[in-house]
Amino acid sequence: MRTDLDFAPYHRATVGFDRVFDLLGTVAGQSAGNGFPPYDIEKAGEDRYRIAMAVAGFSEAELNVTQKEDELVITGKAAPGRNGQTQYLHRGIAERDFERRFQLADHVKVVGARLINGLLTVELQRELPEEKKPRTIRIEAEPAPRLTRQQ
Repeated sequence: MRTDLDFAPYHRATVGFDRVFDLLGTVAGQSAGNGFPPYDIEKAGEDRYRIAMAVAGFSEAELNVTQKEDELVITGKAAPGRNGQTQYLHRGIAERDFERRFQLADHVKVVGARLINGLLTVELQRELPEEKKPRTIRIEAEPAPRLTRQQ
């Protein structure tokens, strides 16, 4: 399946949106990947999100969760030789190395991660700085002019 998207017509009609088009191209390229490991993205509240990833067979020491600016990277590297002695008749649980990348919106931070029963859960929170939050502007009324009687 071809995923090359042509954003040239949009570049001619917009100014300053090149980062958005780069992001769309990157995400389109990632979605054409192999789909391993499977994951869910949940909205857990007004400004809270959760990524749940099925990582059966991986221990905490074999997983790495890293946030760098607006990108979250989750990697899994199986310990070398951990199943060297096992003879499989059928192997359906994938234990191959992986790397998943997620583009995060502005001001979204990772607040925690936990591994329970083969499910890695990463908690995310949008934390707007005070200067970005809506604020109410107080309106001051000018005192009405005093009317004086003309003589």
